[in-house]
Amino acid sequence: MDFLLKPWPWFVSGPLIAIVLLLLLYFGTTFGMSSNLRTLCTISGAGKYSDFFKFDWKAQRWNLTIVLGAILGGFIATHFLSDGTTIKLNPETISDLALMNFTQVGDTLLPNEIYGWEAVLSLKGMSILLIGGFLVGFGSRYAGGCTSGHAISGLSNLQLPSLIAVIGFFIGGLLMTHFILPLLF
Repeated sequence: MDFLLKPWPWFVSGPLIAIVLLLLLYFGTTFGMSSNLRTLCTISGAGKYSDFFKFDWKAQRWNLTIVLGAILGGFIATHFLSDGTTIKLNPETISDLALMNFTQVGDTLLPNEIYGWEAVLSLKGMSILLIGGFLVGFGSRYAGGCTSGHAISGLSNLQLPSLIAVIGFFIGGLLMTHFILPLLF
């Protein structure tokens, strides 16, 4: 039972992801979280305001199991399969974040300086989340899918647009990490 409390090594989690992708390929479907958001928006009536949300969501309702699985899996992993140890980060990353006034680096999955209630409810925190959410939504729509869809499903199917999108995601992440984040904090 002790093995459940530690992060699974790549040689366990990687083949599990591959099995899921093979099953999706067998059934003629793909993986991605942004398609689930589209389905949820359509169910909520967004088709009244945009043609993008006018589609037969009932044919995609199986996809909502991915959302449910992500929520349940995250809850189970956090509350029952976590041993409470700190996240192993590079010492340079820890010192860089300390210079930006991040405390307790690695103690939590999400830094309280960005995702804690006090930060979220501030003007700065709300602005970061709203602008970031807009950019993620715009980028997912513009790229024709999200990071998980392109990086896991698209690259597995050897799709060139997914490779281009993933390269763009990495460049955006590097720009954010090295240039924008230091300006914000």
